[in-house]
Amino acid sequence: MTHRYIFVVGGVMSGVGKGVTTASLGKILQSRGMHVTAIKIDPYVNVDAGTMNPLEHGEVFVTNDGDETDQDMGNYERFLDADLSSINYMTTGRVYQTVIQKERNLEYKGKCVEVVPHIPLEVIRRIKHAASQAKADITMVEVGGTVGEYQNILFLEAARMMHLEDPENVLFVLVSYLPVPKHLGEMKTKPTQYATRTLNSAGIHPDFIVCRGEQYMDKPRREKLSIFCNVKPDAVITAPDVPSIYHIPALFEEQGLSSTILKKFRLKPRSSDLKKWKAMASVQENAKKTVKIGVVGKYFSTGEYTLSDSYISVIESLKHAAWANNARIEMEWINSEHFEDGSIKLNNLSIFDGILVPGGFGTRGIEGVISSVKYCREKKIPYFGLCYGMQLATVEFARNVLGKTGAHTVEVDEATKDPIIHVNPIQRKNIRENRYGGTMRLGAYDCDLKPGTIARKAYGKPTVSERHRHRYEFNNEYAATIEKKGMMISGVNPQTGLVEIVELKGHPFFVGVQFHPEFHSRPLRPHPLFKAFIAASLIHHS
Repeated sequence: MTHRYIFVVGGVMSGVGKGVTTASLGKILQSRGMHVTAIKIDPYVNVDAGTMNPLEHGEVFVTNDGDETDQDMGNYERFLDADLSSINYMTTGRVYQTVIQKERNLEYKGKCVEVVPHIPLEVIRRIKHAASQAKADITMVEVGGTVGEYQNILFLEAARMMHLEDPENVLFVLVSYLPVPKHLGEMKTKPTQYATRTLNSAGIHPDFIVCRGEQYMDKPRREKLSIFCNVKPDAVITAPDVPSIYHIPALFEEQGLSSTILKKFRLKPRSSDLKKWKAMASVQENAKKTVKIGVVGKYFSTGEYTLSDSYISVIESLKHAAWANNARIEMEWINSEHFEDGSIKLNNLSIFDGILVPGGFGTRGIEGVISSVKYCREKKIPYFGLCYGMQLATVEFARNVLGKTGAHTVEVDEATKDPIIHVNPIQRKNIRENRYGGTMRLGAYDCDLKPGTIARKAYGKPTVSERHRHRYEFNNEYAATIEKKGMMISGVNPQTGLVEIVELKGHPFFVGVQFHPEFHSRPLRPHPLFKAFIAASLIHHS
């Protein structure tokens, strides 16, 4: 079959929206009957995203096969409603690692191995392999970074080489930014013109320019970009700020983008079907109910800025679940460290309909989280703990219900007399040998659900598969004791007996999960546990 490729690159500045643009382009092509897959290229020397600081890089997204990837992979999965894998993600480190290993294995048959062409050729091999494995009509390829950066030039070279080889089946999209300086009050195109010229210098000419900005781009700017960037007017796409990212596919379709792409690929345009998608995207504006959720954690701030990207999949999962309950959602970030220093009082949690504690690592802010869990347990506020949020819920229960006041996770206190959360033998060996990259419990694992529990009712089936990313586990030596005192173990991994889900009896909704359900939530298929949590929070609100 013929594989077609669309490379998406960024201009002017980072954070302009390449990932969402890539996902949205994929969605509108999918709505036309195309089989679409997506690839993310990260220009980092890191082999994967697992060792990157979430404050600097954002959330680490985990695939079913256990790859730790960039958060844009989550956008692709959510928009395309597809499970992607490690072949859909590459980094500079991963590419170089493969080339060096091939050289060591004499796979280049004695040739002198050079950065060019062998690095771009390995990139091309990976792209074509992913397209072939997915049997994709069209493969979206997002190149991280911004044109003109040294870090991504080799990936742009690979894209140029693919276009040279097969120009009719490779397109380029430049996602750029059109600022409106306050002292001028006028949208400026010059930065995008420069970005286009920089891309030209890499031997690439954009077929489309997606113009991000606070406002709609007017006709004079469109015409100016068309002339100076050498693209047709209908290939200059306006992309203003919208109420949510889920409005972007419809925005693109209003401008006929998918039809233009299909024509360039010599594919017959098919009717577009975005009805369900548009209905989902409109709930936030039209819903009559509102649910207010507090998210308690620590990866929220750097300097004076709040970094919600650290938990982007959690945020989107909460939105999906709220919209499925025909409600708009209000979220507030609560830094758990503020409970510890007294700048926020615990009773401030009473204004929320539900509290969620997401995953995390390390010692900072932990006592603040534990205090929050206790407040939710005692005040009957719906509580949902993910990964670390589940572990700290069991720590709080052991301390304040079982009376084991020194109970803790060994991640924080290695000498605790009551290690309610401990390290399994495999992970203990990794820690001892300083092996951290890609060595956690990663990817999809089965979970058997106990009949009559909140989890079983939410899922509607006895066994599920969920994605994990953690090194520490619940200590089964405490299982019988906590169940006797009212904390039920409602989900267990059948192969290992490891605890996956705990619930509190007699509470409207108190659920902790060892896995990351947010990685499986989709806009049109909200995750069952998130959906149940929001439903319970709405009842609490009323």
